[in-house]
This record gives sequence, C-alpha cells and structure tokens, in this order.
Amino acid sequence: EMAGFPARDHDAFMAHWDRLLSNPELVTMSVTVDDRVAGHIGSWVQDGQRLIGYWIGQRYWGRGVATQMLKLFLEHVTERPIHAFVVKHNVASVRVLQKCGFRPDEETAGEADEFVFVRE
Repeated sequence: EMAGFPARDHDAFMAHWDRLLSNPELVTMSVTVDDRVAGHIGSWVQDGQRLIGYWIGQRYWGRGVATQMLKLFLEHVTERPIHAFVVKHNVASVRVLQKCGFRPDEETAGEADEFVFVRE
C-alpha cells in the first residue's frame, strides 16, 4: 500500500473515526474535487506534540490536491511546531510536506521505515 498503512474494514474505520472525533484537540476537514470527497486531513495532540495526517484517494494523486489541502489546512491550524510521520517509500507525500514548509526532524526519531517531518 502506497500510504504504508493497511486499510481498515468499514466497521473498524468507523470505530477509529469515532475515537478521533471524540478528541477535543482534533481539527479535521475533508477536501472535495468536482463536488466529490477526495480525501481528508486532521491534526491532534499526542504525547505533547501536535501531529498532522492526511489521506487522498488514489484517483486524485498527482494533481496537487494534497499540497493545496495541506497549505489551506496550515492556514487554519496555526499551532507550531507541527509534526508528520511518513513512510520512507511514500515519496509523493514527502514532497507534499516539503512543498508546504516541513523539514526532516532530526530530534524526533521515527521507526526505521519512516521519516518524521516538522514545520516550525
């Protein structure tokens, strides 16, 4: 899987989404393209760090959707620093983060198969 995270079945996804939405520090939004939901983005605090995560449907890859979504989201969520974990093989997501002002975070070591990026 390109994102590096296995897809959940519907019930597991809904349970996960309910847990996320019950967090008062969560900020989330969906992105639409041509009146269709193309993906979603969210930010939350975990272990004292503000994190960000996003998902874009494969049919919208390579069209600048993730970059535009992240740029708009960062105007709304202004708390810094903000961190993102990305699997190393997801070159497209690494590039999205870089285009939006994130840099590799040398102080926060991720798993061997992932990078940690930060935007100050």
